[in-house]
Parts: sequence; C-alpha cells; structure tokens
Amino acid sequence: MGDADSFIAVIPARHASSRLPGKPLADIAGEPMVAHVWRRAGESRAGRVVVATDDERIREALVPLGAEVVMTSDDHPSGTDRLAEVAERLGLADDAVLVNVQGDEPLIPPLLIDQVAARLFDDPEASIATLAEPISDVETLFNPNAVKVVRSLSGRALYFSRAPIPWDREAFARRPELLETDAWLRHIGLYAYRVGFLADYRDWPPSPLERLEQLEQLRALHHGHAIQVALAQVPHPAGVDTEADLARVRELLAGHDPSGGA
Repeated sequence: MGDADSFIAVIPARHASSRLPGKPLADIAGEPMVAHVWRRAGESRAGRVVVATDDERIREALVPLGAEVVMTSDDHPSGTDRLAEVAERLGLADDAVLVNVQGDEPLIPPLLIDQVAARLFDDPEASIATLAEPISDVETLFNPNAVKVVRSLSGRALYFSRAPIPWDREAFARRPELLETDAWLRHIGLYAYRVGFLADYRDWPPSPLERLEQLEQLRALHHGHAIQVALAQVPHPAGVDTEADLARVRELLAGHDPSGGA
C-alpha cells in the first residue's frame, strides 16, 4: 500500500454558512464542532492534521488545543481550491497525499480517513480516491441531494450524478417501492488527493457536466483523471447541516469528555 503515515488530513473550516452561520464553532459537549473533527482526524493514521480556515475566530479556538491551523483566502469557489492553497502554503511535494475531512462531521470514523488514503496509495495512477456505500431505499436513490456513483471493475468512478444511476429500464418504468439489488451506491464526500493534481485542478475552469450537476468531482473526470471509489468499511454518520443535525450530534456526544475520558 505504501506508507500509510505519509498522508496529511486537512480540515477546511469556513465560518460562513447559509444554514448555520458560525457552524465550525457550534458548541458540542463543551468544545467547538471543528475541535471534535480535529480530534477524530488525530485518531487516524495521518502523519499530520491541519485545519484550514479563513476566520481568525476559528484559529483562536483551536490553537490553545494544540491544533495546527493554516489561514487561507476567503474567496475560494470550492473546498478543493482551498486544499490547493494549503498544499502550496505547506510546500508539499507533488506526490504527497492529502485527505480532505469535512469540518462539519464530528462523528467521522477515523477508519474511513485511513481507508480513503489507503485506496489512493493502492492505485498509483489515480489522482483522487473517495468512498461510497450501498443504497437500500428508494427515497435516497431518487433524492437529488444524495449523490450517486457508478464504478468500473477496477473500482474507478465512471460517473457521479444526482440522478438515480444506473437506471433500471424495466423496474423504473414506474417508481419502485423497494430496491431488490445492491447495484446503487451513494457517494460519501471524503476525498484523498495527490498534491500535484490539486495544483492542476485550480487552473481548470468548471466543466459543462460539473455546471449541470453542481458536482466538482466531475471536473476531474472531464480532464481524464482517475478517481478510485472504495466501499466504506464502516457506516458513515451524517454531518451537521441543520439545527436538527446539531441537536442530534449534541445528544449523541452528551457527557463526552473532550480530553479523551468517558
């Protein structure tokens, strides 16, 4: 696989949020949400964990905990562009591997961070690795907010879409009530990147398919880069997008000692 400790976990954390302004600093069990993400990433096999933010308040909340924080521009069009700036600021080599850990996933299992990095090490010709999980219910399959992915025999992504792909020509003539196979996969937004790819990505304009689907990973496929997709080894808990999500996570982590105790 290569040296699993050679990857860097990067946690982008923007203060602005249309649904939950200041989301990274939302208190959960006595600590900001982004601190919980940082601790989870620290439990992975990453050799280094970096929080990338455009807001001084987030830096001030994390530095006392011992976190490494990199200040970035506040006008990046995507999280991938922010990662490219981080790689440049850290002076990383083109073959270095970064794992992008979303700053609103305080329940992220460290095992999944390790898995997505390992998948990229396993395919030296791939520029990106990501994860997916089986879809078992019709509502998720037809939900445009749940991104679907189809893979080749080697595990490389063929396409990502908000549409229910692949399309079952016979069963979907009418919307089905049950899914009888495991042919459908939901994409999990956890990515590992090679630094050299990030430098190229930043210079490309959005691709036509990316504009239609509003999925930035389609830009990589448009330019002929391979994306490896692994099936998640453990369930991927939902992140925090709404007040209801925040309440759910607060309840799950109630009584948790941020210092590591029970």
